[in-house]
Amino acid sequence: MARFSLPVAVVVAAVLIACAAGAEDGSFASSDLFARENPIRQVVSDGLRELETSVLQALGNTRHALSFARFAHRYGKSYSTVEEIKMRFEIFRENVRMIKSHNRKGLSYTMGVNEFADMTWEEFRKHRLGAAQNCSATSKGNLKLGNDVIPEEQDWRESGIVSPVKDQGHCGSCWTFSTTGALEAAYAQAFGKGISLSEQQLVDCAGAFNNFGCNGGLPSQAFEYIKFNGGLDTEEAYPYTGKNGLCKFSSQNIGVRVIDSVNITLGAEDELKYAVGTVRPVSVAFEVVKGFRFYKEGVYTSTTCGNTPMDVNHAVLAVGYGIEDGIPYWLIKNSWGPDWGENGYFKMELGKNMCGVATCASFPVVA
Repeated sequence: MARFSLPVAVVVAAVLIACAAGAEDGSFASSDLFARENPIRQVVSDGLRELETSVLQALGNTRHALSFARFAHRYGKSYSTVEEIKMRFEIFRENVRMIKSHNRKGLSYTMGVNEFADMTWEEFRKHRLGAAQNCSATSKGNLKLGNDVIPEEQDWRESGIVSPVKDQGHCGSCWTFSTTGALEAAYAQAFGKGISLSEQQLVDCAGAFNNFGCNGGLPSQAFEYIKFNGGLDTEEAYPYTGKNGLCKFSSQNIGVRVIDSVNITLGAEDELKYAVGTVRPVSVAFEVVKGFRFYKEGVYTSTTCGNTPMDVNHAVLAVGYGIEDGIPYWLIKNSWGPDWGENGYFKMELGKNMCGVATCASFPVVA
């Protein structure tokens, strides 16, 4: 069957630490023929009105169908048949019910509809998450605790060293964004100016250090690669493509060098707090479970996620900590774009190694 596709602007979830990416399986392949012949076509350039009409023709003129049409328009969704529209609509309704049910409980965080609302958890997990990597680097940490006074709250964004939130797209490269986030912060702190560094170089070139491109990796291993390789290129010199490619590293375009890396002892949140509080942002990893994909705001907590190296499946960047409504939290930068969560950030409960947040933590020393 011929298929039709809109230009899709879908922010895709991070996958793995192992962040295993969803394959390009053709599920949104395009076809001009289908666009001409199918009455449910969605043309973003024609605006919301035509999209509403197309979806309502397939689903009926109901309040829920109108909400789904607006969701599809906002996130640039593309569906190829009436049957697919109906299927995605039912998934959307079920996810909305889950979000509303959660929010009625009055817990410490709320959920909201986002770009993942037409995906089942099984699809999200299959295409956006993956098996954990080996966090052996943190089995024995090498952080030296000093006598520094640890501040009660910290937010490195206020010092201007945290780079803007990026979007990893459909490549399972969360580990590279966690890596560059830590490096960009270290560089800004050391040299007093911002820099944007190349995730794509890590995707393409760091395989010999037990990393797997769009199929996952670890920041601690990425730091070792950069140290051995001699440096990491700038984003401008080695731009992000969001897919595996041939290594094109050039020593002429190095933006930063790593002279050392520091690993937090596995599970030691006190060490992690010392590092985030007194040094700078730290690369961390944790386990994404079902409800987290719809996080909107507040302090995230879970009774279903694990806290061992075998559980973590997503790498991010801890940029601070604080207390909200009496609950201590980590402030964490994600790589799912600035429209997700709290402007691309989330808060994770601190003090319980929640979802394994302190199991794979490390940060670089740059030059």
